[in-house]
Amino acid sequence: MDTSFAVYEFLKRSGWLPGIRPEDISFLAAGEYNENYLADTGHGKFVFRINHGSQLGLSNQIEYEYQVLEAVQGSGVAPKPFHYSLAPGAEVLGDGVLLMRFLPGRPLDYDLDTNEAAHVFARVHAQPVDARLLVQRNPVLDIARESLGLIERYPDHPLEERRPALLRYHDRVLGWGHEVEALFGDDPLVMVNTEVNSHNFLIDDSGPVKRAYLVDWEKAVISCRYQDLGHFLVPTTTLWRADKRYSPEEKKNFLESYLKHSGLGCGIDEMVYKTGVLEKTILLRAMSWCFMAYYEYTRENRALKNESTFRKIKQYLGEMECFFK
Repeated sequence: MDTSFAVYEFLKRSGWLPGIRPEDISFLAAGEYNENYLADTGHGKFVFRINHGSQLGLSNQIEYEYQVLEAVQGSGVAPKPFHYSLAPGAEVLGDGVLLMRFLPGRPLDYDLDTNEAAHVFARVHAQPVDARLLVQRNPVLDIARESLGLIERYPDHPLEERRPALLRYHDRVLGWGHEVEALFGDDPLVMVNTEVNSHNFLIDDSGPVKRAYLVDWEKAVISCRYQDLGHFLVPTTTLWRADKRYSPEEKKNFLESYLKHSGLGCGIDEMVYKTGVLEKTILLRAMSWCFMAYYEYTRENRALKNESTFRKIKQYLGEMECFFK
Protein backbone atom coordinates (compact mmCIF):
# COMPACT_ATOMS: atom_id res chain seq x y z
CA MET A 1 0.00 0.00 0.00
CA ASP A 2 1.23 3.53 -0.76
CA THR A 3 2.30 5.12 2.52
CA SER A 4 0.61 8.48 1.84
CA PHE A 5 -2.68 6.73 1.24
CA ALA A 6 -2.18 4.60 4.36
CA VAL A 7 -1.69 7.80 6.34
CA TYR A 8 -4.92 9.20 4.89
CA GLU A 9 -6.80 5.97 5.66
CA PHE A 10 -5.57 5.96 9.25
CA LEU A 11 -6.43 9.63 9.83
CA LYS A 12 -9.89 9.11 8.38
CA ARG A 13 -10.51 5.96 10.41
CA SER A 14 -9.13 7.37 13.67
CA GLY A 15 -11.00 10.67 13.48
CA TRP A 16 -7.84 12.56 14.38
CA LEU A 17 -8.37 15.01 11.50
CA PRO A 18 -12.05 15.09 10.47
CA GLY A 19 -12.63 15.84 6.81
CA ILE A 20 -9.13 14.83 5.74
CA ARG A 21 -8.69 14.12 1.99
CA PRO A 22 -6.05 12.01 0.20
CA GLU A 23 -4.67 15.10 -1.54
CA ASP A 24 -4.04 16.72 1.86
CA ILE A 25 -1.21 14.26 2.58
CA SER A 26 2.35 14.65 1.28
CA PHE A 27 5.78 13.34 2.22
CA LEU A 28 7.76 15.75 4.41
CA ALA A 29 11.04 14.16 5.56
CA ALA A 30 12.59 10.96 6.91
CA GLY A 31 15.32 10.22 9.41
CA GLU A 32 16.96 6.98 10.44
CA TYR A 33 14.04 5.66 12.48
CA ASN A 34 11.07 7.85 11.52
CA GLU A 35 9.13 9.10 8.49
CA ASN A 36 7.17 12.36 8.55
CA TYR A 37 4.20 13.30 6.40
CA LEU A 38 2.52 16.70 6.13
CA ALA A 39 -1.25 16.86 6.58
CA ASP A 40 -2.43 20.23 5.24
CA THR A 41 -6.13 20.44 5.91
CA GLY A 42 -6.65 24.04 4.84
CA HIS A 43 -7.40 25.09 8.44
CA GLY A 44 -4.13 23.90 9.91
CA LYS A 45 -0.93 22.00 9.15
CA PHE A 46 0.07 18.86 11.03
CA VAL A 47 2.94 16.38 11.01
CA PHE A 48 2.10 12.67 10.95
CA ARG A 49 5.14 10.78 12.28
CA ILE A 50 5.73 7.07 11.61
CA ASN A 51 8.16 5.21 13.87
CA HIS A 52 10.34 2.34 12.61
CA GLY A 53 12.59 1.65 15.59
CA SER A 54 13.96 2.86 18.91
CA GLN A 55 17.44 4.10 19.73
CA LEU A 56 16.50 3.81 23.40
CA GLY A 57 15.47 0.16 23.07
CA LEU A 58 11.82 0.92 23.89
CA SER A 59 8.87 -1.15 22.73
CA ASN A 60 6.61 1.92 23.15
CA GLN A 61 8.91 4.41 21.38
CA ILE A 62 6.18 6.61 19.88
CA GLU A 63 4.33 6.80 23.20
CA TYR A 64 7.58 7.87 24.87
CA GLU A 65 8.12 10.61 22.30
CA TYR A 66 4.55 11.81 22.84
CA GLN A 67 5.22 12.02 26.59
CA VAL A 68 8.44 13.96 25.99
CA LEU A 69 6.61 16.47 23.79
CA GLU A 70 3.99 16.91 26.52
CA ALA A 71 6.76 17.47 29.06
CA VAL A 72 8.54 20.22 27.08
CA GLN A 73 5.44 22.14 25.99
CA GLY A 74 6.08 24.88 28.51
CA SER A 75 9.29 25.82 26.69
CA GLY A 76 7.40 27.12 23.65
CA VAL A 77 10.09 25.74 21.34
CA ALA A 78 8.74 22.25 20.56
CA PRO A 79 5.78 21.03 18.48
CA LYS A 80 2.51 20.37 20.28
CA PRO A 81 1.47 16.67 20.24
CA PHE A 82 -2.18 15.73 19.71
CA HIS A 83 -2.51 11.96 19.38
CA TYR A 84 -0.47 8.77 19.17
CA SER A 85 -1.14 5.08 18.48
CA LEU A 86 1.09 2.07 19.10
CA ALA A 87 -1.04 -0.09 16.81
CA PRO A 88 -1.70 1.83 13.56
CA GLY A 89 -2.74 -1.33 11.68
CA ALA A 90 -1.06 -1.08 8.27
CA GLU A 91 2.45 -2.54 7.93
CA VAL A 92 3.78 0.60 6.24
CA LEU A 93 2.81 2.60 9.35
CA GLY A 94 5.58 0.92 11.31
CA ASP A 95 5.67 0.52 15.07
CA GLY A 96 3.52 3.50 15.97
CA VAL A 97 2.31 6.89 14.77
CA LEU A 98 2.08 10.38 16.23
CA LEU A 99 0.21 13.52 15.18
CA MET A 100 1.68 16.90 16.13
CA ARG A 101 1.60 20.54 15.11
CA PHE A 102 3.61 21.55 12.04
CA LEU A 103 6.16 24.28 12.71
CA PRO A 104 7.61 26.44 9.92
CA GLY A 105 11.27 27.18 9.36
CA ARG A 106 14.57 26.31 7.74
CA PRO A 107 17.49 24.29 9.15
CA LEU A 108 19.83 26.05 11.55
CA ASP A 109 22.86 27.86 10.10
CA TYR A 110 25.86 27.41 12.41
CA ASP A 111 27.24 30.84 11.53
CA LEU A 112 23.98 32.78 11.84
CA ASP A 113 21.75 31.08 14.41
CA THR A 114 23.85 30.07 17.42
CA ASN A 115 22.19 32.66 19.66
CA GLU A 116 18.78 31.21 18.78
CA ALA A 117 20.05 27.69 19.52
CA ALA A 118 21.33 28.86 22.92
CA HIS A 119 17.90 30.35 23.65
CA VAL A 120 16.17 27.08 22.70
CA PHE A 121 18.41 25.10 25.05
CA ALA A 122 17.88 27.56 27.88
CA ARG A 123 14.09 27.33 27.48
CA VAL A 124 14.09 23.52 27.41
CA HIS A 125 16.47 23.13 30.34
CA ALA A 126 14.35 25.48 32.46
CA GLN A 127 11.32 23.16 32.31
CA PRO A 128 10.48 20.95 35.31
CA VAL A 129 11.63 17.37 34.74
CA ASP A 130 9.00 14.77 33.96
CA ALA A 131 9.18 11.50 35.91
CA ARG A 132 8.06 9.51 32.84
CA LEU A 133 11.40 10.11 31.08
CA LEU A 134 14.49 7.93 31.31
CA VAL A 135 17.26 9.21 33.59
CA GLN A 136 21.03 9.37 32.93
CA ARG A 137 22.51 10.60 36.21
CA ASN A 138 26.14 10.18 35.21
CA PRO A 139 26.17 11.28 31.57
CA VAL A 140 29.73 10.14 30.84
CA LEU A 141 29.35 6.62 32.23
CA ASP A 142 25.81 6.24 30.86
CA ILE A 143 26.88 7.27 27.34
CA ALA A 144 29.93 4.99 27.56
CA ARG A 145 27.65 2.09 28.52
CA GLU A 146 25.27 2.83 25.65
CA SER A 147 28.19 3.14 23.23
CA LEU A 148 29.66 -0.21 24.25
CA GLY A 149 26.32 -1.82 23.47
CA LEU A 150 26.42 -0.30 19.98
CA ILE A 151 30.04 -1.42 19.42
CA GLU A 152 29.35 -5.00 20.47
CA ARG A 153 25.86 -5.40 18.99
CA TYR A 154 26.94 -7.28 15.85
CA PRO A 155 29.80 -9.79 16.34
CA ASP A 156 29.94 -10.52 12.59
CA HIS A 157 30.54 -6.89 11.62
CA PRO A 158 32.12 -6.47 8.14
CA LEU A 159 34.41 -3.70 9.50
CA GLU A 160 35.81 -5.76 12.36
CA GLU A 161 39.17 -3.97 12.03
CA ARG A 162 37.50 -0.75 13.24
CA ARG A 163 36.26 -2.26 16.50
CA PRO A 164 39.56 -2.20 18.49
CA ALA A 165 39.99 1.57 18.02
CA LEU A 166 36.43 2.13 19.25
CA LEU A 167 37.02 -0.08 22.28
CA ARG A 168 40.25 1.75 23.13
CA TYR A 169 38.50 5.12 22.98
CA HIS A 170 35.63 3.67 25.04
CA ASP A 171 38.13 2.70 27.75
CA ARG A 172 39.50 6.26 27.76
CA VAL A 173 36.00 7.70 28.18
CA LEU A 174 35.25 5.18 30.92
CA GLY A 175 38.32 6.41 32.78
CA TRP A 176 37.16 10.02 32.47
CA GLY A 177 33.72 9.00 33.66
CA HIS A 178 35.03 7.69 36.97
CA GLU A 179 37.38 10.67 37.35
CA VAL A 180 34.68 13.31 36.76
CA GLU A 181 31.77 11.53 38.45
CA ALA A 182 31.69 14.19 41.17
CA LEU A 183 32.02 16.98 38.59
CA PHE A 184 28.38 16.69 37.53
CA GLY A 185 27.05 15.51 40.89
CA ASP A 186 25.86 18.95 42.01
CA ASP A 187 24.35 19.92 38.65
CA PRO A 188 20.54 19.83 38.63
CA LEU A 189 19.02 17.25 36.30
CA VAL A 190 17.15 18.74 33.34
CA MET A 191 15.37 17.45 30.26
CA VAL A 192 17.79 17.18 27.36
CA ASN A 193 17.11 16.40 23.71
CA THR A 194 20.50 14.68 23.03
CA GLU A 195 20.14 14.85 19.20
CA VAL A 196 20.69 18.47 18.27
CA ASN A 197 22.05 18.55 14.73
CA SER A 198 21.24 21.51 12.49
CA HIS A 199 18.27 19.84 10.76
CA ASN A 200 16.52 19.12 14.06
CA PHE A 201 16.23 22.87 14.54
CA LEU A 202 13.76 25.02 12.62
CA ILE A 203 14.55 28.71 12.25
CA ASP A 204 11.58 30.87 11.26
CA ASP A 205 12.86 34.26 10.12
CA SER A 206 9.82 35.19 8.04
CA GLY A 207 8.55 37.70 10.58
CA PRO A 208 9.98 40.71 12.40
CA VAL A 209 11.38 38.47 15.17
CA LYS A 210 13.41 35.34 14.40
CA ARG A 211 11.97 32.25 16.11
CA ALA A 212 13.68 28.91 16.70
CA TYR A 213 12.28 25.45 17.44
CA LEU A 214 13.62 21.97 18.16
CA VAL A 215 11.51 19.27 16.56
CA ASP A 216 12.99 15.76 16.95
CA TRP A 217 12.49 14.40 20.47
CA GLU A 218 12.77 10.62 20.07
CA LYS A 219 15.88 10.24 22.27
CA ALA A 220 15.28 12.81 25.01
CA VAL A 221 16.21 11.91 28.59
CA ILE A 222 16.71 13.51 31.99
CA SER A 223 20.40 14.28 32.52
CA CYS A 224 22.80 17.21 32.81
CA ARG A 225 22.52 20.19 30.47
CA TYR A 226 26.02 19.57 29.09
CA GLN A 227 24.73 16.66 27.03
CA ASP A 228 22.89 19.08 24.75
CA LEU A 229 25.62 21.72 24.79
CA GLY A 230 28.38 19.22 24.03
CA HIS A 231 26.36 17.48 21.34
CA PHE A 232 25.64 20.79 19.63
CA LEU A 233 29.33 21.77 19.47
CA VAL A 234 31.10 18.46 18.75
CA PRO A 235 32.48 18.18 15.16
CA THR A 236 30.56 14.96 14.41
CA THR A 237 27.39 17.05 14.78
CA THR A 238 28.43 20.22 12.97
CA LEU A 239 29.97 18.30 10.05
CA TRP A 240 26.98 15.96 9.66
CA ARG A 241 24.94 18.31 7.46
CA ALA A 242 27.34 21.26 7.08
CA ASP A 243 31.01 22.05 6.53
CA LYS A 244 31.55 23.56 9.96
CA ARG A 245 33.90 23.12 12.90
CA TYR A 246 33.52 25.57 15.77
CA SER A 247 36.71 27.26 16.93
CA PRO A 248 37.39 27.45 20.70
CA GLU A 249 36.41 31.13 20.62
CA GLU A 250 33.13 30.38 18.83
CA LYS A 251 32.34 27.66 21.37
CA LYS A 252 32.98 30.09 24.20
CA ASN A 253 30.73 32.70 22.58
CA PHE A 254 27.92 30.15 22.25
CA LEU A 255 28.22 29.12 25.90
CA GLU A 256 28.25 32.76 27.00
CA SER A 257 25.02 33.24 25.05
CA TYR A 258 23.56 30.19 26.79
CA LEU A 259 24.57 31.58 30.19
CA LYS A 260 22.87 34.87 29.36
CA HIS A 261 19.62 33.19 28.31
CA SER A 262 19.58 30.65 31.16
CA GLY A 263 20.55 32.99 33.99
CA LEU A 264 22.86 30.38 35.56
CA GLY A 265 25.26 31.56 38.21
CA CYS A 266 28.28 29.50 37.16
CA GLY A 267 31.28 30.99 35.36
CA ILE A 268 32.18 30.60 31.71
CA ASP A 269 35.34 28.61 32.45
CA GLU A 270 33.29 25.98 34.26
CA MET A 271 30.84 25.85 31.36
CA VAL A 272 33.63 25.42 28.83
CA TYR A 273 35.31 22.63 30.82
CA LYS A 274 32.16 20.60 31.52
CA THR A 275 30.91 20.98 27.96
CA GLY A 276 34.31 19.82 26.68
CA VAL A 277 34.10 16.64 28.75
CA LEU A 278 30.73 15.85 27.19
CA GLU A 279 31.99 16.70 23.69
CA LYS A 280 34.67 14.01 24.00
CA THR A 281 32.10 11.57 25.40
CA ILE A 282 29.50 12.24 22.72
CA LEU A 283 32.19 11.70 20.08
CA LEU A 284 32.36 8.08 21.30
CA ARG A 285 28.60 7.70 20.99
CA ALA A 286 28.58 9.20 17.47
CA MET A 287 31.30 6.86 16.21
CA SER A 288 29.76 3.85 17.93
CA TRP A 289 26.42 4.61 16.29
CA CYS A 290 28.11 4.91 12.88
CA PHE A 291 29.77 1.52 13.43
CA MET A 292 26.44 -0.08 14.35
CA ALA A 293 24.54 1.69 11.57
CA TYR A 294 27.08 0.61 8.93
CA TYR A 295 26.17 -3.00 9.70
CA GLU A 296 22.43 -2.30 9.41
CA TYR A 297 22.84 -0.28 6.22
CA THR A 298 24.58 -3.23 4.56
CA ARG A 299 21.58 -5.48 5.29
CA GLU A 300 18.52 -5.70 3.07
CA ASN A 301 15.85 -5.56 5.78
CA ARG A 302 16.45 -2.04 7.13
CA ALA A 303 13.16 -0.09 7.00
CA LEU A 304 14.72 3.30 6.18
CA LYS A 305 17.89 3.99 4.21
CA ASN A 306 19.38 7.33 3.21
CA GLU A 307 22.32 7.29 0.82
CA SER A 308 23.73 10.63 2.02
CA THR A 309 23.64 9.30 5.59
CA PHE A 310 25.44 6.13 4.51
CA ARG A 311 28.14 8.19 2.78
CA LYS A 312 28.65 10.21 5.97
CA ILE A 313 28.80 7.04 8.07
CA LYS A 314 31.55 5.64 5.84
CA GLN A 315 33.42 8.96 5.91
CA TYR A 316 33.34 9.19 9.71
CA LEU A 317 34.48 5.59 10.18
CA GLY A 318 37.30 6.17 7.69
CA GLU A 319 38.47 9.25 9.63
CA MET A 320 37.83 7.84 13.09
CA GLU A 321 41.39 8.16 14.42
CA CYS A 322 41.50 11.81 13.33
CA PHE A 323 38.32 12.55 15.26
CA PHE A 324 39.63 10.75 18.35
CA LYS A 325 42.85 12.78 18.32
